[in-house]
Amino acid sequence: MAEENNGAAQETKPVAMKIVNQYIRDLSFENVAAQKNLGGDLKPEVNVQVNLDAAKKSDNGYEVALKLNVSAKSGEQAVFLLEIDYAGLFQIENIPEEQLHPFLMIECPRMMFPFVRRIARDVTADGGFPPLNIDNIDFMQLYRTELMRRQQAAAEQAPTN
Repeated sequence: MAEENNGAAQETKPVAMKIVNQYIRDLSFENVAAQKNLGGDLKPEVNVQVNLDAAKKSDNGYEVALKLNVSAKSGEQAVFLLEIDYAGLFQIENIPEEQLHPFLMIECPRMMFPFVRRIARDVTADGGFPPLNIDNIDFMQLYRTELMRRQQAAAEQAPTN
């Protein structure tokens, strides 16, 4: 038999998330190889850096930004640079306050990533390179790594007796 609180069953509402809008806040692509007239069969090494940010916009509205910085080098020579600042507006309801930050930094970017990946693929192809297919990003692991980094930084700055 289910436990009851003063004769009434405690009811929890399900978490609700709705993507209100998604948009490119900033996009930059620099074809360094063309500017420096680099020829030949370039096989660049690609480095992808990810940055996330979230801000409250209304009672249940949040803006989440997913920023990618992609650099491609052939040896020491830059081949191209791609920067994407992509944001989404989310309506989120019925989530406990202690779970909100991980939700914003894991679930929201996970929903936006396929769109960012397509933009990166299209821009690099339109820039004269093979389409860049960015590997999946484990946003949960990224979140955990950032938490550990912050805890270590705080521990290093804590005064010792």
